[in-house]
Amino acid sequence: MSPNPAELTLVDRWQHNFPLVDKPFEVVGRSAALNGRETIRVFRRLHEIGVISRIGAVVRPNTVGASTLAALQVPPERLEEVAAIVSREPLVTHNYERTHALNLWFVIAGADARAIAATIESIKRQTGLKAIDLPMLSAYHLGLGFPLRAARAAKREPAGPRGDYRPDPRDRSILAAIEDGLPLVEQPYRAVAEQLDLDQDEIIDRLDHLTSAGIVTRFGCVVRHDKFGYNSNAMAVWDVPDDMVDSVAESFTRNPNVTLCYRRPRHLPLWPYNIFCMIHARARQDAYAVIDEINLLADTGLNRQAVLFSTRCFKQRGAVFSEARGLN
Repeated sequence: MSPNPAELTLVDRWQHNFPLVDKPFEVVGRSAALNGRETIRVFRRLHEIGVISRIGAVVRPNTVGASTLAALQVPPERLEEVAAIVSREPLVTHNYERTHALNLWFVIAGADARAIAATIESIKRQTGLKAIDLPMLSAYHLGLGFPLRAARAAKREPAGPRGDYRPDPRDRSILAAIEDGLPLVEQPYRAVAEQLDLDQDEIIDRLDHLTSAGIVTRFGCVVRHDKFGYNSNAMAVWDVPDDMVDSVAESFTRNPNVTLCYRRPRHLPLWPYNIFCMIHARARQDAYAVIDEINLLADTGLNRQAVLFSTRCFKQRGAVFSEARGLN
């Protein structure tokens, strides 16, 4: 079951800047000549059929909490067993099989570095396998949604926070309350406020501040990219001399088809790569075409690289901010 053109337009428009007002679904529905209740029904349907995973915040890594990317080399006959163990960990947000000797890749996001380390240790204890830990060292570009209509280019943002962000004790509680998405009700921010014993204006003001400061990189519909034909999810990696990393990464980010670009540590001897780019394409040849283009942009004769395509998704969700969930 696929979204109709009107629903597709709504999702595309509201991947960003979802209204921070008392009755946001009334605002969202106006362009489609829908009232608030009709709009809520549309988004409930889109959630039920898996087109969107949630409406909420995408948070810049390592700003409110901590995160890392990790990988395991799993014997093929144990892959499903080990993937299930990894996916059961509450702080694991993404878990993919990829085409490499390191064949299981997962993201861990939690309150702090200790929570991340505890999750890695738990996985090691349960599987008997040692994970390589590849925390983000620098972010050069953060993906901000998918262009669902060919006429619209993907929006791009600065890689670092904007302005002066001062953490507030309420921020983590608010992000935890909406980590599975805003409630699909007429006054979602009021519902969150009642849950946290805060005022609605406090919820809206803090979300607005987090977005303005660049801590929330976007606030809106989080889509399931495979539902829109983005079935070739490539993690392209390079071994770049340390003194060239910044300039090479900057050249990579000029290509609008690069959705993420990070620097992560090498983990020798198995993992010699230090620049990571994510490319979501409709077919593998399209992803390779993008990689050829960015290699030309870098103009450095880079030849030590690898391309890891995801072949199975075992888990995909937003970052975890709830302390209680992290302790499960």
